[in-house]
Amino acid sequence: MAGTPPYEEAYPVTPDMAESLAHTKWLCKYHLVLTPKYRRKIIYKQIREDMRKIIRDLCKWKGVEIVEGHMMPDHIYLLVSIPPKYSVSQFMGYLKGKSAMMIFDRHSNLKYKFGNRHFWATGYYVSTVGLNEATIAKYIREQDHHDQVMDTITTKELENPFKGVAR
Repeated sequence: MAGTPPYEEAYPVTPDMAESLAHTKWLCKYHLVLTPKYRRKIIYKQIREDMRKIIRDLCKWKGVEIVEGHMMPDHIYLLVSIPPKYSVSQFMGYLKGKSAMMIFDRHSNLKYKFGNRHFWATGYYVSTVGLNEATIAKYIREQDHHDQVMDTITTKELENPFKGVAR
């Protein structure tokens, strides 16, 4: 194709893959990992359902699509499509700030574990996804199973280290 940039030939973006704004076609997907402060294993039962709803609502209000997501006891994986009008740091500040306030409003007993309404740890992990979205989505989906397998491997005691060998 004459006039087509070489990157578009190597990685063709079909119209159904790209989103659009008034004057922009875009495909901005990110793999995000958030952790509660002190990496506490707090994401269980009722708080888990509330956090799921809060994160869905906050993303919906900003126009961010959650492609895939999974909640572990001590962290959250998200694969999201963020419009280019927001930077990743701007969106993460919004998501962590608003979700912390909403979590503390719904679960006031958490203020004793997390002082000053700081629910999330400082910082987060972000990686651009590019065109390997299926691989990242599969990784997020299967993370729970992987952690269970790793737990069974690490809980097995092979030998008592305090028993000495008779010489």
